Amino acid sequence: MPLSVTNTLTGDREAFEPTGDDVLLYVCGLTVSDDPHLGHARLWTHADVIHRWLDVAGYDVTHVENFTDVNEKIAARVGERPEWETEADVAQHYIEKVVDYMRGLNFKRASVYPRVSEHIPEIIELVDQLIELGHAYETNGSVYFDVTTFDEYGKLSNQRLEDLESQGDPEERSEKRNPADFALWKAGGVSETAIEEHAKHDHGDELPTGQTWDSPWGEGRPGWHIECSAMSMTHLGDTIDIHVGGHDLVFPHHENEIAQSEAATGQQFANYWLHTGLLETKGEKMSSSLDNFFTVEAALEEFGPNVIRTFYLSTEYGSKQTFSEDAMTEAEQRWERLERAYETAVDALDSVAARSKAVDEDLREAVAETTEEFRTAMNADFNVREAMAALLSLTTAVNKHVDEAEQYDYHGLKGAVETFERLGGDAFGLQFESVTEGDVSIAGDLAELVLDIREDAREAGEYEQADELRDRLEALGVEVEDSGDGSTFRFE
Repeated sequence: MPLSVTNTLTGDREAFEPTGDDVLLYVCGLTVSDDPHLGHARLWTHADVIHRWLDVAGYDVTHVENFTDVNEKIAARVGERPEWETEADVAQHYIEKVVDYMRGLNFKRASVYPRVSEHIPEIIELVDQLIELGHAYETNGSVYFDVTTFDEYGKLSNQRLEDLESQGDPEERSEKRNPADFALWKAGGVSETAIEEHAKHDHGDELPTGQTWDSPWGEGRPGWHIECSAMSMTHLGDTIDIHVGGHDLVFPHHENEIAQSEAATGQQFANYWLHTGLLETKGEKMSSSLDNFFTVEAALEEFGPNVIRTFYLSTEYGSKQTFSEDAMTEAEQRWERLERAYETAVDALDSVAARSKAVDEDLREAVAETTEEFRTAMNADFNVREAMAALLSLTTAVNKHVDEAEQYDYHGLKGAVETFERLGGDAFGLQFESVTEGDVSIAGDLAELVLDIREDAREAGEYEQADELRDRLEALGVEVEDSGDGSTFRFE
């Protein structure tokens, strides 16, 4: 079954056909103004799984995921800490955190993580191009996109132009030709109203205005929507395959991205739009502004990456999901079930009871069925819920085999271990380890202790005992190397 995706642009499930050899994937990243929470991590995780499954399916993926480091919410936090002297200082602090959490959650690295502040020349060039083409106009140093010049405006969100309300700050409305026009470039810095709205501390009499840049229309800052178009075009070209973002970005952000990008290039901006459902808690969207969020940092400390990922993998990307204590308990139980089955399979596979001629047709069939059901589910619009169910079914077959078989089916167990690693690990990003870090540390300490005893035997002239200790270590997978500086070891 070939890969198909639900395209927000058409509302239909469509066969996925990339435009070239590489799959061009753009993910609307985070505005780095606060600690990221589990709502943000839900989007990251599903984008990561999409990337991983495309890899497993044999595609080469160019994955671009931006950081929005120019924003009034960021500017409003200047001065909150002594070291936060500029908007860039605040952004840098939170970018470092996001990168740490992404690594902690075992995400594949994107091809590039562009920042808005690095792409001001490209943004200005794109705005200037839209003015020249008659799609934008300048007023008092600000530039607005004229939505009436783009006939297909509203095609993503299924809205009619005449039904749309005014976009942007109240201060902009008197400058615009049409209420639905949106800002591409804003004159001056961040307004006092915006700073006061988003501030989390008392600035006193000196309110920050954020960074500004020179432009053909005067000193100013880019509008929010133009930023993603410029970054996407810079790193992926005029047309991309898949654009991923939260459902709350369909309008106005993604609608405006389409309008300004396609008006500038005359090409379709993105062929497939995939939108993730929101994460809710106690019936509300998890949000920094509502102060009902659970940070990624706290979640990693309490649950660990595998439980967090297992939680997200219980619900399809396009559906809403509820964060609760019960939901996390269920995710923890599912992960433990997978982990135990994997460790059981590894231990049995490496035991003397595993035999080349032992055959368990039920186990082998379970491995084949899990692989096929997992592939079918993931190719059906990345249906992680059904794919997870397939993977969990393999745990039952593994446990039944180990409990009941007198001799273990080496071939079947090897297939099970590789299935857990390929589908649960490579595709889902779960981290299966047959030997934990603590076990490695203890094993290393024990190996060093034996080497110390061996060295004492050598110094006492008891070479037979020393050789026996070395042979026993090597039989356990510890390779010993003697030199003039002493003995060293490594695990084979």
